[in-house]
Amino acid sequence: MTRAELKEKTAGIILNVLITEKGSRLSTENRYLLEVATDARKPQIALAAEKAFGVHVLAVRTANMKGGLRYVRGTRRAVAEPTWKKAIVTVKEGERIELA
Repeated sequence: MTRAELKEKTAGIILNVLITEKGSRLSTENRYLLEVATDARKPQIALAAEKAFGVHVLAVRTANMKGGLRYVRGTRRAVAEPTWKKAIVTVKEGERIELA
């Protein structure tokens, strides 16, 4: 499922499935990292994940990731990165969120 399809299917609540080292480690514990809209609440995230991936969500944890200035290595240029929100979604034992 592409980003655009995921965003359309969840009414803009879930923006992306994050594939990182931490996300890979958490997936062995039936937890998945999702990038979500900054105004999304936990019940909305749970319903959107159940609808999009066909799983039973047991818990949702959220974190606001602060943006800010990041300096480009080797230059004096600064790039402004936006503030975003991530969610750690715990699904029922034996169920999976297909990442690709």
